Amino acid sequence: MLFALITRNAIRHTLRTGLTVLGMVVAVLAFGLLQTVVRAWYSNAEASSDTRLVTRNSISLVFPLPLSYRQKIRAVEGVDQVVTSNWFGAVYKEPKNFFPQFAVSDDYFEVYTEFVPPEDQLQNWKRDLRGCIVGAGLAEAYGFRIGDAVTLKGTVFPGEWTFVVRGIYPGKKNTDQRQFFLHWNYLNETVKKRYPRRADQVGVYVSRIKDAGEMARLALEIDGQFRNSAAETLSETEKAFQLGFVAMSGAIVNAIQVVSYVVIVIIMAVMANTMAMTARERTAEYATLKALGFSPTFVASLIVGESLIIAGVGGLIGILLTLSVARGVSAQLGAVFPSFTVSPDTVMLQAVCALGVGLVAAIAPARHAARVRIVEGLRAVV
Repeated sequence: MLFALITRNAIRHTLRTGLTVLGMVVAVLAFGLLQTVVRAWYSNAEASSDTRLVTRNSISLVFPLPLSYRQKIRAVEGVDQVVTSNWFGAVYKEPKNFFPQFAVSDDYFEVYTEFVPPEDQLQNWKRDLRGCIVGAGLAEAYGFRIGDAVTLKGTVFPGEWTFVVRGIYPGKKNTDQRQFFLHWNYLNETVKKRYPRRADQVGVYVSRIKDAGEMARLALEIDGQFRNSAAETLSETEKAFQLGFVAMSGAIVNAIQVVSYVVIVIIMAVMANTMAMTARERTAEYATLKALGFSPTFVASLIVGESLIIAGVGGLIGILLTLSVARGVSAQLGAVFPSFTVSPDTVMLQAVCALGVGLVAAIAPARHAARVRIVEGLRAVV
C-alpha cells in the first residue's frame, strides 16, 4: 500500500516529475563522466610496474641522455635489464590524428611485457629496421593492417618517415592499445645522416629491477654515477614518472573534481525545491491522513519515498547513459585517454550521490509534513 501510494504521488505531476528526473539524469551523467576523466588521467600511473625504474635528464625530459649511459646503468648490481625509449612526435596525415609514438630498443618488449604482439610478428619487426608495431586500438581506428606502409610527418624529427606495420599487439587489461613503436636504431641511423649532432642520444632509459624493494637504493646509485657530468640524471619509479605528467595538469584535475561535486550540489538544491513545493501543495492531504489515524512517520515516509524514487530513477538512467556515452568518448579521445572506462567505483559513487540527493532533499519537507497540525493543515488553501 505504502509503495503504491508513493508511486502514484510521484507521477501525479507528470511535467514536474519528468523535469526533475531529467535534471537528475544530466547531473549523474555529468558527475560520472567527470569522475571518469579524473580516473583516466591517473590510469597510466595506476598501471605502472613496481619493478621498472625510469632514468631521464635531471633538467627536463626534453633534454636527452648519451647512449653511453646504457652500459653504465646495466652494470649497476640489481639492474636486470635496460631498454631505451625516445618520444618520436609525428603526425599521421593531419594534426588531429595524434597518437603516442616511441622509438624503442629491440628488447623493449622484454621489459614491457604488457604489450604482447604475437611472437612471429615480433620477430618480423626485429628483422625489419623500418618496421613498426601498433596497438590493436590504433589499428582499428586508422585501419592499419600487417604489411601496410604508414607515413608520418615528423615534428620533433622533421621530414617524412615511412614505416611498415609488422605487428599488432592486443595488450592486456588496462593496457594502452593506441601506441606506435618503431626501432630506435632506425631513428638513430637516420638522424646521423640528417642531424648528426642529435645522434646517439636517448630520451629515457627504463631499467627492470630484480627486487622492487631496492628501487630507492638503485635510483641513488644510478644518479650518483652521473653526478657533476654534462647530463646529470634523475631516476624514479615508473609510477612517479607517470605522476609527474599528471602533476603538470594538477590544477585542471582538481578543478574537474570540484566541478563534478558542484553539479551534485546544484541538483540537490533543485530536488529540495521540488519536494518543498510538493509538500506545501499536499498539506491538507497530510492533515487528513493524520486525522484518519496515520502516524507522522507514515506521512514523512511518503515524501522521503517519493524523493528517493525520483532520484533513483534519474540516477539509474544517468548511470546507464554514462556507460554508453563513455564508450563513445573513448572512441573519440582514445589517444588522450587510453583507458577511458567507467569503473565500478564510479558507478557506486553515482548511485550513492543520487540516493543521497533524494534523501537530503526530502529531510526538510518530511519534517514539516510530520509536524503539521491537523486543524491547521485542513485549513490550508492550496
